Amino acid sequence: MATVAVTDDTFDAEVKNSDIPVVVDFWAEWCGPCKQIGPALEELSAEMQGKIKVVKVDVDSNPNSAVAMGVRGIPALFIFKNGEVVSNRSGAAPKAALQSWIEDSI
Repeated sequence: MATVAVTDDTFDAEVKNSDIPVVVDFWAEWCGPCKQIGPALEELSAEMQGKIKVVKVDVDSNPNSAVAMGVRGIPALFIFKNGEVVSNRSGAAPKAALQSWIEDSI
């Protein structure tokens, strides 16, 4: 399953009401580190299909979700489980570090 683009309007339905844990990536087109982790998140989404859902929120187009989550810098990653944030981190990281963080959080 590829990553899913989420908007301010679909955030609650896609993230907070999900049956499985959700990794939320707050990013922007102009953000270099965001582009660095993009492929790793795509791979993890496919490899962990059924266990997690990975969604991306473009902060330029959807500022309300970012503000609501207190995002101050991007990339900002949050893991939601049962509608609640269980973990978060910011900045780029290698795929192995992202995978370990996700697995430890879900």
